Amino acid sequence: MELKWLDWAKQMQAMAQTGLTYATDVYDIERYEALRQMSIEILAEYTSVSHDKISLAFASDNGYTTPKVDIRAVVFQDNKILLVREKVDGAWSMPGGWSDIGYSPKEIAVKETQEESGFDTAAVRLLAVLDKKFHNHPPSPYHVYKMFILCEIIGGKAIAGVETSDVGFFGLDELPELSVERNTLEQVQLMFEYLHNPNKEVIVD
Repeated sequence: MELKWLDWAKQMQAMAQTGLTYATDVYDIERYEALRQMSIEILAEYTSVSHDKISLAFASDNGYTTPKVDIRAVVFQDNKILLVREKVDGAWSMPGGWSDIGYSPKEIAVKETQEESGFDTAAVRLLAVLDKKFHNHPPSPYHVYKMFILCEIIGGKAIAGVETSDVGFFGLDELPELSVERNTLEQVQLMFEYLHNPNKEVIVD
């Protein structure tokens, strides 16, 4: 479950950003700026994200606050799941990343898989939409929805990308250290349930 301080800090940030979007009074703007600064201080103190990075992320965002969307491609071959090693922490994750403007969820899954693993894929179907706060991820300054999309390999070969250093397929009993910021053991286990039961319904938090 989400930590209370984390939930409060995110709500503070959301209120501040929404207030800055619609406020016209100079004193109200100052108060919302102060509220946003307080949320940044809390998040920088208790998460692994730096103060400057949080400030930049919040300052570059505008309008009504909405959750960020993380897309993960679920790719199987010979009953093993495709994982890539992240350069940022040396641990492994399903290919994916933040959704980009102008791309559909399926297009993001295909694009990220090609860029991070070298494999060309076709997106098949949505498997799950999970709210990061309900799963065992490290504290994060963002409220994130994670979409897991089943993809099939149609070409290419294993080649690491700009953000990855290795590519591999792993059975459920031989998983490497996972990048828990991106995917947890429970989430990988859930993806294997879809491998063994293709008719399993989509899960939505």
